[in-house]
Amino acid sequence: MARWCYRHRLVVLLLWVGALLGLGFAGSAAGTNYADTFTLPNTDSTRAYDLMEKAFPERSGDTDTVVWKVDDGSVRDDSVRSRIEPALEEIGRMKGVGDVSSPYAAQGATQISENGRIAYAQVTFTEQANGVPKELVQDVVDTSQDAERAGLQVELGGQAITRIQEPPTGIAEMVGIMAAAVVLFLAFGSLFAMLLPLVVAIAALGTGLMATSLLSHVTDVPEVAPLLGSLIGLGVGIDYALFIVTRHRRGILRGMKPEESAVTALNTSGRAVLFAGGTVCIALAGMLVMNMRFLDGVVVATSLTVVLSVLAATTLLPALLGLLGMRVLSRKQRRRLAETGPEPAEASGLAARWSMYVQKRPRSIAAGALVVMVILALPVLSIRLGATDQGNHKDSTTTRQAYDLLAEGFGPGFNGPLQVVVDGGDTDALVSTIRSTEGVAQVAAAPPSQGVTVIQVVPTTSPQSEKTDQLIDRLRDDVIPESGTEAHVGGVTAVFKDFAAVTGDRLPYFVAAIITLGFLLLMVAFRSLVVPLTAALMNLIAAAASFGVLVAIFQWGWGTELLGIGKEGPITAFLPVIMLSLLFGLSMDYQVFLVSRMHEEWVHTKDNARAVRVGLAETSRVINCAALIMICVFSAFVLSGDMEGAMAGIGLAAAVALDAFILRTALVPAAMHLLGNSNWWLPAGLEKRLPHLAVEPREEEVSEPHARVADADGGSTVIHGFVRTPDGAPVEGAALTLLSKGGRQLDRVTSLADGSYIVSVPSAGSYLLAVTAAEHPSRARHVMVGAEPLVYDVELAEDEVDAVN
Repeated sequence: MARWCYRHRLVVLLLWVGALLGLGFAGSAAGTNYADTFTLPNTDSTRAYDLMEKAFPERSGDTDTVVWKVDDGSVRDDSVRSRIEPALEEIGRMKGVGDVSSPYAAQGATQISENGRIAYAQVTFTEQANGVPKELVQDVVDTSQDAERAGLQVELGGQAITRIQEPPTGIAEMVGIMAAAVVLFLAFGSLFAMLLPLVVAIAALGTGLMATSLLSHVTDVPEVAPLLGSLIGLGVGIDYALFIVTRHRRGILRGMKPEESAVTALNTSGRAVLFAGGTVCIALAGMLVMNMRFLDGVVVATSLTVVLSVLAATTLLPALLGLLGMRVLSRKQRRRLAETGPEPAEASGLAARWSMYVQKRPRSIAAGALVVMVILALPVLSIRLGATDQGNHKDSTTTRQAYDLLAEGFGPGFNGPLQVVVDGGDTDALVSTIRSTEGVAQVAAAPPSQGVTVIQVVPTTSPQSEKTDQLIDRLRDDVIPESGTEAHVGGVTAVFKDFAAVTGDRLPYFVAAIITLGFLLLMVAFRSLVVPLTAALMNLIAAAASFGVLVAIFQWGWGTELLGIGKEGPITAFLPVIMLSLLFGLSMDYQVFLVSRMHEEWVHTKDNARAVRVGLAETSRVINCAALIMICVFSAFVLSGDMEGAMAGIGLAAAVALDAFILRTALVPAAMHLLGNSNWWLPAGLEKRLPHLAVEPREEEVSEPHARVADADGGSTVIHGFVRTPDGAPVEGAALTLLSKGGRQLDRVTSLADGSYIVSVPSAGSYLLAVTAAEHPSRARHVMVGAEPLVYDVELAEDEVDAVN
């Protein structure tokens, strides 16, 4: 398929452009129909909501608040009332507004603070927040704030109001793409090479988001799903293309033709991309274990984006490589390749030196890395799941100011009232009992409807306080049962408390599911029990450390002002599920790319130390580059204006940084050096029963057809001969490197005093023999090896390497 896409590049490009334009047109015509079906079956808060929706359908929509405060005098003054009352009446006449409760009405005395300086009105829409048109919300905000004057402050709060404060969509994505472009340019040094991963990622993300918007018409997709789809889509889309482009460029630099290099890159790194994309989708599908409809749409959106990212990397990318040809290299690289010939395959530079250092000191490096991860994970012991609210917004937002005004005028618990919904029975006794309950500030019962009464309970503490959670438990476990009345505790605060409880109960099953699936996949791929066990342990360490960072920033408030993300609070209840899915998927990506190279070397040499050293040296640079891109993309989601998006972005950025720079670069290779050959142990009985799944095929198997030797028995053999000058003098100390068609080093030797050499060959096929010697330029030639040893003499001249035999 890679060769077909390379040769029919215009057809592939037209198909992708057509898909983008077609989905874009369909998406624009159909619009979106995102629906937050946030239901928690068999919970007390859900029963309360169902009763309210049945008895008070006009109040089942989103309720937002208009708050005003006077510097002097009272909100009852005619000068204030004459400005506020007409505004409230105008809002009440707007289509889509079900009810407006004014403090100036007969029953509105409780909506004015004791000192008379703060008052509020409640605006109840006919739809839930995500179903209220933004134009209507903006009209409510404009009408309310037009009543402001000197000494009269008007602010608005509520879920619908929050939606219009969000920055324009796409800002976070654009910042992430720009940051990734800088990293790619520094890594490649070529404008065209830099653009390749970006074009692939944008194509996959564009089709993914448009397809998700269309799917929202046929299934329930929450509004947060496109944000999370963008988060994961940009990251994996750029990374997958980066791995393939890096392999392609390396092949060209080592003497391969562009088409041959592209096909080899897709058949090796492309296979790893397919496997990695599959593991990400499996990790995302693990969210279905939670049995929450809210998460089903998230799984659909994120998995679809990942699938399209893999599809773009394996079809669109080879077509783009065909268009660029040699221009995938920078001018400097093309000039050096023409002047000095292919570069040697041996890894060099900082990555190789670090790999040698890890091999020499595995114990100290493993201990140091583990200490760092444990320290970062310590805050996770105090993690508290809950819900962020408008009290966590930035100080400059109207929702945060409305929240603070209500807390100032009516107490901290006013922003998170509880609703005790009574289905029949005597409510007077229950109201009296609740009023005398510890932690209750105010109690008010609304007139009953269809036998259902709603008792509004205002706690003495804020919605995010643990004491408010304790009050909910007290009402459910003691107060309501003792009253003998059938009642349920609802409200936003109770809903998120139930959600946190359900998440905590089901999270162990979720973690066990994705750990088990990942373990089985890696065991089949790498024919080992220890490698997948190590990967599972490392994933848990990475998760604990990243959540520790998340708790320190968002729950403890370390650096929230610096990041400009508002006030600290509990970790959003659904975030651990989503973050763990993405984290386990991305961690598996890096594990696959790192260990597949080690496994490839182990299969050929059976030398664990060499396998780990070579694998780390040849993959750490591209893994670190990919991680840096993901960090930039994820961190940019702080600009999304969404607290959950900021949490997910910072949490994933921290997870990727710790995973790539500490775990995969230090702890994993150090542990594998300490474990030795046991890394690759698999019981013989299990080996026979496991299916064979190759992450990367042996590169000899993906060579050009003419390079195959039909009658070869596949056994190892050698190439031997002499290295001489044109006048027949032996060349001592010449370095001869045998490379596979994919550019992987198979053997490296130095010629003896008489010029003789011998290199080992794993099997029959076509190889590249590169020769370097002092005072002679580097040169390389393709050699074909059969079942018998090949005699191959090398003549070094000033302008070429030639074969005598």
